[in-house]
Amino acid sequence: MIRHKLFGLRVSTLTLACLVALPGIAMADEAREQALEQRINDLEKQLQNLAAEIRAQREAAPPAAPALPAGKLPIQLTTLTPGSPAGTTVKIGGFIKADFMATKAHDGQLADAAVGRILYVPGQTPVGGDSSDVDYDAHAKFSRFNIGIDNVSESGDKAGAFLEMDFFGNALGNQTSTNTYGVTVRHAYAYWNNWLAGQTWSNFMDTAALPDSVDFIGPTDGVIFVRQAQIRYTTGGFSASLENPETTVIPNGGGGAAASDRGAVPDLTLRYGWKGNWGSFGIGALFRSLDIDRAATSSAAAISDSEGGYAFTVGGKWNLGSNDDLRYQVTAGDGMSRYIGLGVTGDAALSADGNLDAIGGFAGYLAWRHVFSSQLRMNLIYARSQYDNPIDLTGTAVNESVQSFRANIFYSPMPKLDVGIELMRAKRELESGVDGSLTRLQFTTKYSF
Repeated sequence: MIRHKLFGLRVSTLTLACLVALPGIAMADEAREQALEQRINDLEKQLQNLAAEIRAQREAAPPAAPALPAGKLPIQLTTLTPGSPAGTTVKIGGFIKADFMATKAHDGQLADAAVGRILYVPGQTPVGGDSSDVDYDAHAKFSRFNIGIDNVSESGDKAGAFLEMDFFGNALGNQTSTNTYGVTVRHAYAYWNNWLAGQTWSNFMDTAALPDSVDFIGPTDGVIFVRQAQIRYTTGGFSASLENPETTVIPNGGGGAAASDRGAVPDLTLRYGWKGNWGSFGIGALFRSLDIDRAATSSAAAISDSEGGYAFTVGGKWNLGSNDDLRYQVTAGDGMSRYIGLGVTGDAALSADGNLDAIGGFAGYLAWRHVFSSQLRMNLIYARSQYDNPIDLTGTAVNESVQSFRANIFYSPMPKLDVGIELMRAKRELESGVDGSLTRLQFTTKYSF
């Protein structure tokens, strides 16, 4: 009996102890749960803060550009042409060029408004007169700016456009006060893969062979120099184009060549070029239809005639080492004068009965370029063209030949900045044997962008 009571007492005591301990256990579990919930809340706040920082960084910085192959420049990340397809890029360029020149005509005088006062025009060299005083001219009208638009589609098709302008337009002011000139279009064309349409350099011209000169053109007497509207197809080194036709005609008996904007056949040009570490070389051909079509007047009968014209050219650049190169071009044909030297003579002469006679000739230049250092270089340039005028139709007062020699030196104190000085001696001779010469010292500054 006593044992049972003792056992019951022990059970009761243990039960009482458990009952007393249960609230403490429950309180301890509740504290741990509260601490865990607090840690979870703290972690959620930290995650929210981190997410906010990531969003802010993404909004503040543009997306990283994709990796590019070695040697490739990155494209623009944001288009400047929102109306264009995705991936369109824009390039803006040009230069500011100022020219200062002192000119002496030894056998006459250049007129005040002559184009030959601002750049060398072979056909304007005065002949058969008295020597003039030195004339000083300065201008910045050959400064230019351009914009290019290019796009490559997902399928690999290439398209784009190019527009370039300078300030060689007619004077809108005068040299007394404003020296204002109009903006003129140099290039304006669009392209799609192998095709080009618009105004740019003639396909007959080799721009890669042009030498470095202070004058606007340089070897003007013997160089092909034409910009005009055309449709061109290019594949590899070969290109062909149909270009705007224009015929210059010397009146019967002589006089200045007059333009005849007639004819239904565009000028056809063909060119093939090669390039390598040795330099470049190209051959070209020009085929033309020379046309005149004038209605009868009270003093002259109607005139309508056509004559074929053609020319062939070779030229390029030959690297003589790391510091020297030769640039050259030779052109010959009939009825090609409009393409040479800013029109030294006419493409054709007009007979008394209204027929055209194409004028033959040849032209060319040779230029040596030497680089002293990355900042200093020099050029020696000789250019000439000569024509076989039918003097029974043109008379003897037309240009037989023009030529010039020039030496220049350029200093580039920093990239894109050129300072140059050039001395030129030029000569023009008529079919009569009368001639004239011109000397010009020209200084230029040019900053490209």
